[in-house]
Amino acid sequence: MLSGWSHWKVQPPDRPLSPAEWRKLKESLGNPQRFDSQMMLALFNSGGDLDIAKSLMTFVAMETGTLSYELLLRYLTLCVSGGHDTEVFDVYDIMKGSFPSLDTGASSLFIKSFSRTARWRETLNILHEVKKVFNPSPRNYGDVIAGAMLHGDKTTAWALYDEVLGQRLSPRQETWEALFKGVRKTEEDKGKEAEGMSESEHREKLLEILLYMRNNQIYPQVSLASSIKTWFESLPGQKWTGHWTSTTSKGVCRCCGSELESIQLTAEEYQQLKGKVMTDVIQGKDVFNKTTPEELGRFRAFMKRKPAFDVVIDGLNVAGISKDRSKLSETLLAVVSELERRGLTILVLGRKHMLRPSKSWNRLNMNLIQQKAYCFFTENISEDDPFLLYAALHSGNHCQFVSRDLMRDHKACLSDEATRQLFFKWQRGHQLVVDGYVAASGSVRFLSIPSYDTIVQTSADSWHLPYDDTEDRSTHEVPQRWLCLTKKHEHTHS
Repeated sequence: MLSGWSHWKVQPPDRPLSPAEWRKLKESLGNPQRFDSQMMLALFNSGGDLDIAKSLMTFVAMETGTLSYELLLRYLTLCVSGGHDTEVFDVYDIMKGSFPSLDTGASSLFIKSFSRTARWRETLNILHEVKKVFNPSPRNYGDVIAGAMLHGDKTTAWALYDEVLGQRLSPRQETWEALFKGVRKTEEDKGKEAEGMSESEHREKLLEILLYMRNNQIYPQVSLASSIKTWFESLPGQKWTGHWTSTTSKGVCRCCGSELESIQLTAEEYQQLKGKVMTDVIQGKDVFNKTTPEELGRFRAFMKRKPAFDVVIDGLNVAGISKDRSKLSETLLAVVSELERRGLTILVLGRKHMLRPSKSWNRLNMNLIQQKAYCFFTENISEDDPFLLYAALHSGNHCQFVSRDLMRDHKACLSDEATRQLFFKWQRGHQLVVDGYVAASGSVRFLSIPSYDTIVQTSADSWHLPYDDTEDRSTHEVPQRWLCLTKKHEHTHS
C-alpha cells in the first residue's frame, strides 16, 4: 500500500510551511507518489500539530486543485484525536460535498467528534446513513449515546441503548459510564424535566445495566465502578453509601458483614443444567460439526463402564500450559500426578495423535499417565469440550475439571438465558486452573475456587459489585476487590 518512499523515515517539519517550502521539501525527497498522505500520517504519528497539517492541506489544494479522500481522512483523524472539532466540521462539509458516500472510518470519526459538541444531533443522521450500508459498531452507538446524555436527552440515549441490546451487541463500559454519569443539570434544564424520561424510569434502566452485568458475568472497570458509586450516593432521599472493600475467605463482605451468594448449585439447578447440556450441547447440532455420532457412542459406552470421576482433564489444553513444545507430555504428567497424590479418580481426555511417540509426546510419560488416570483419546479433529462437559456433568456435582479455556462458545448453544447463567456459575465453581506454570521440579499448584460467587449481586438494601482494578487479569481469574453499596434506613421515633 505504501509505495515509493514508505521505507524512508519521514520527518515532518516542526513548523507550518509555505506552499513554496512544501514544494521544495517534496522535490528534495524525489517527488514521491502519495507525498501528501504519507506526510499527513507522519504528522499524526508525531503528535499532530494542527497548523502544520493545515499548511500541508493548503499546499496540496494549490498544487493539485483537489484533496483526495485518503488525505482528507488522515487529516480528519488528526483533527478528531486532537479535539479540533471546528476543523472537523469543515472537513465534513468538504467530504459531503465532494464524495457520494463516506466509509466506516470517516463516519465513525464524525460521530465521535460531533457527539461531543452542540451539533451532536447530526450524529443521528450520520448513524442513519451508516445503517443503510452496515451495522454500526457498539462504539458508534456509544458515542451517540454519550452525546445525547451530555446534552440532556435521556430519551434518545436510552432508545439507542435498547437498539444496541436488540442487535445483540455488547455495550461498551464507556457507554454505561456515560449513562450513569447522566446529565449535569443547569437551572434552566430543571423546567424541561417533565418533557423527557422521568427520573424513576431512568433509575430503573440503570439498575437493569447492573443485572445485565450479572447475567453476562461482566466486571466493571474501576472508572465505571466509581461512576456507579457516585450515582447511588447522589440518589435523592435514599441515603446510599458506597465503600471499596474485599471479602473474607468465607465470602463475608468486610464492609457490611453480609454473606455473598454461594458458588454451589442446588440439586435442582444441577439437574436442570445437566439435562440441558446433554440435550443442547452434546446432542445438539453443535457437536457433530467435528465429532461423529459413532465416536460419541463409543465415549458413552466408555463412561458407562467407568466409575464416577472426581476430576476431568482437558489433556491437550493442559499440556499447552508449557510454552516448550518438547515438554507437553511432561506438563500433563505433572498435573495428573498432583491430582493422583490427592487421591482423586481422574479422567484425561486426549487426542489420538498424543499416543504416537514424538518429541512432544514422550512414550514413557504417556504410559505413566495411563497408569495414573483413566484416558479416552478422540479423533484428532474432534472438539474436546462436549466430551469434557459430558464426563464432568455425568460424574456428578462434586466433579471438577481442569482446562485453561472458558468455554464461551457453548453458551451460544444453550437455548435459554437461565441455563446460560447456571452454566457459567457451574463453571466458576468447578474449573480448576493451574496457577502460573508447572515448575521444573514438576510441582503444580491450582488457583483455589472461592466458596462464594464472584458476580454482581443484590439484596433488598445492598448491592455488591466485584470490580476490575487490573488490566491484565486473565479470563479465568476473578476480581478480588468489591464495591459494597448499602442503604441506610431512617429510624423513626414514635
